[in-house]
Amino acid sequence: MHIPGFDHQRLPGADDVHLNVAVAGRGTPVVLLHGFPQTHLMWRHVAPALAERHTVICPDLRGYGDSDKPPADGVDTYFKRTMARDVVEVTRALGFERFAVVGHDRGALVALRTGLDHPDAVTHLGTLDVLPTLDMWDVLHGVQASVAWHLYLMAQPPGLPEAMIAAVADDFFAAFLDGWGADERAIPQDVRAAYLAASSAAVPSIVADYRASATIDLEHDRADRAEGRRLAMPVTVVQQDWGSVLGYDAAALWGAWATDLDHRTLDAGHFMAEQAPEQVLDVIASLLAR
Repeated sequence: MHIPGFDHQRLPGADDVHLNVAVAGRGTPVVLLHGFPQTHLMWRHVAPALAERHTVICPDLRGYGDSDKPPADGVDTYFKRTMARDVVEVTRALGFERFAVVGHDRGALVALRTGLDHPDAVTHLGTLDVLPTLDMWDVLHGVQASVAWHLYLMAQPPGLPEAMIAAVADDFFAAFLDGWGADERAIPQDVRAAYLAASSAAVPSIVADYRASATIDLEHDRADRAEGRRLAMPVTVVQQDWGSVLGYDAAALWGAWATDLDHRTLDAGHFMAEQAPEQVLDVIASLLAR
């Protein structure tokens, strides 16, 4: 499936990996990065409206959708630093050296790393419903970790997680669509089928992406925190109201990473770009106006 009105291209990312990228519009560039277990299609409501004033760039992350899925032979294949380089290389291939980036879930972690590693390239940064890797592991402990059991499963050494998930792939990925509130109005059957097919065909790379967040990505966040590195560009963070469940102050956690932060709580579920696209579009427009 494709986003109507968008041109779909295969563009070079880092290390000879090519990404499937949907592009449309004119004006200053905005990169939209999808989450799990989705593809760039999650932006199908937001991207066309945004393209009326901007060049909108929607890649499938490496290892997801129709992008390349290189074997996870080294620790750097799916860590966020490499995926951030993918973003920079794709935008350069389209003729842009500077861009805004907004990510959801896994894509938000890539957006964060892009802003930290390439501050001269990122003009504005937005994230939807995620915490930075370092803070996520600090928050998820004890019984509270049950809301993110999949993080612990996919953090295990190579072999067992891949085999377990591959044995029931459709059921595994469907559990997140269902458990995180994606009803048919937000994710209709044809889109749901596209997400399940794409994810079930990408089990090793998706596991490698998550495993990186329990290893090398965590090390990078710790190093940034120790060095006092922060995001200097305008940052907007949008989340569900998880505080009452997990007992953390999301605004305070994100405030430690961003010097110019707008933190918002949205009355929507995890898949907010599909559940509340008009509200998400307003949030992005407000970010880009800063």
